[in-house]
Amino acid sequence: MVGVVFVSPTKLSSPIKMFSGRHLWNNPPPPPPTLSQPRFSNLRLQNIYTRCSLTNTEVFNNIVTEELHHAPSADASSCAVPIVHLNSEPHETESTNLLVEGTFVDMILTTLPILSEEEQNAIAAMPAHPAGLYALYASCLAGNMVEQLWNFAWPAAIALLHPSLLPVAVMGFCTKVAVIAGGPLVGKLMDLFPRVPAYNFLTTVQASAQLLSAGMIIQAHMSRASLETSVLMRPWFIILVLAGAVERLSGLALGVAVERDWVILLAGTNRPIALAQANAILSRIDLLCEIAGASLFGILLSKYETVTCLKLAAALMMWALPVVIGLTWLTNKLSSGVLDRAKCPQTCCKTSSRDPLPHADNLVDISMAAIKHGWDEYMQQPVLPASLAYVLLCFNVVLAPGGLMTAFLTQHGLSPSLVGGFSCLCAFMGVGATFMSAQMVKKLGILKAGAAGLILQASLLTMAVAVYWSGALSKQTSLLIFLGFIVLSRLGHMSYEVVGAQILQTGIPPSKANLIGATEVSIASLAESIILGVVIIANDVSHFGFLATLSLLSVVAAAWLFCKWLANPTDVQRSLFSF
Repeated sequence: MVGVVFVSPTKLSSPIKMFSGRHLWNNPPPPPPTLSQPRFSNLRLQNIYTRCSLTNTEVFNNIVTEELHHAPSADASSCAVPIVHLNSEPHETESTNLLVEGTFVDMILTTLPILSEEEQNAIAAMPAHPAGLYALYASCLAGNMVEQLWNFAWPAAIALLHPSLLPVAVMGFCTKVAVIAGGPLVGKLMDLFPRVPAYNFLTTVQASAQLLSAGMIIQAHMSRASLETSVLMRPWFIILVLAGAVERLSGLALGVAVERDWVILLAGTNRPIALAQANAILSRIDLLCEIAGASLFGILLSKYETVTCLKLAAALMMWALPVVIGLTWLTNKLSSGVLDRAKCPQTCCKTSSRDPLPHADNLVDISMAAIKHGWDEYMQQPVLPASLAYVLLCFNVVLAPGGLMTAFLTQHGLSPSLVGGFSCLCAFMGVGATFMSAQMVKKLGILKAGAAGLILQASLLTMAVAVYWSGALSKQTSLLIFLGFIVLSRLGHMSYEVVGAQILQTGIPPSKANLIGATEVSIASLAESIILGVVIIANDVSHFGFLATLSLLSVVAAAWLFCKWLANPTDVQRSLFSF
């Protein structure tokens, strides 16, 4: 043990003091050897006592002071040199105090309180950064409101221009292809660049793409007479497709950053209850924004012209952009800059040194390397079956609220207010599912709750497809029953979405959250693009039953895959979850 000694050459009446933070020895050490007298030419030392202060060393009980006098030599006068023996009598009180302090330190280091189950649950339910989490909720509310309104607005506006599902299907297919190609790259860049500046940049890009898309659709409606020929080769439609691809790719990165990265940092990685509550709140915000966006644009379409509604939507986009950027900055500020900190610096450094990125000028190489790396990491994750079940659910783009269903109902003769009401009811079911999933997890466990949600969705969609193939969909009552089963199926879908998000958050390492999450969304987009490619081929409304059957089969396959995984888990999966 290293000791530090401070020597002060002043006359003192007290002997040597020796301090310790840990142990007291009762037996004195052997006396030190006799010190030989040093030779001084011009300095005479007489009756000098030395005070020594030692830290981080042992304390001996007996401290005495003696003086050893040597006969003067020829070149130096006699001087008193202090000889130190240890004697604890003068400092008994001080040693006792040190004993108490040392014992107290040992108690702190070795004695830990045992928390009750209620206290542990209370800590697990308390977010690490509650103020930052609330600011994140506000930012998501402003951003999702615009995004959900636009997700309902553009297919409804395009469906009013063309009598088939072809333009909506082409738009959806191209955006999915862009996500497939660029998703892993964007996810990898989000893992490398600072979080907040990258997020604000992508928010600006997404808003700009939305404004450009709105402008192109407005131009198309104002020049309606020129739409008698094919829409697909029109300049406005080509620009619309490109802007839609950029908008969806930016939205993908923003969603992955919030749902797979930021919410974990703000809620706390070791606070599962707080994380589950944060996931549920984010889902409710998204669904409430879907309700508000569909309702607002549906009401506007029923009262005003399409061009006027699109202009109002563009004004809302411009208003929301600075609000989202400001709230994002506030989120980082209230969380003490936790969003700017690297998730795993050592891992990142090792990865960079072992597998450097291709040259920045070669974007193709960067994209291909990111796709390959993301695919490898995705296939090696321990919760792969749960993720593949989510991917299979993405094949269901027909029996779900979205662009194809909006176009189908609009061309089927339903008023915009009824179409908006259908989307609102689906979102309400999703909000209810966030509460229902919490009770299911509490009673069944997280994995069985996910299986229950998938089975519920598959059962209700089977009834909806049966109603459609009964041939009575031309009647208003049968159509409403068909839509009612789809609305109820959203309970199971959103239950699995909430539960599945927590399964993936638990099983995916934080340092790879953006990469694996973006790759998962890219694979899900591949699934959607496949079914949209089928829709492009069978774009007539009369083929809707065939498309609905394909969607149903994908949901049944997802439920089967998840239940099979639940029945035969691996050792790694057993260590993560309780089967």
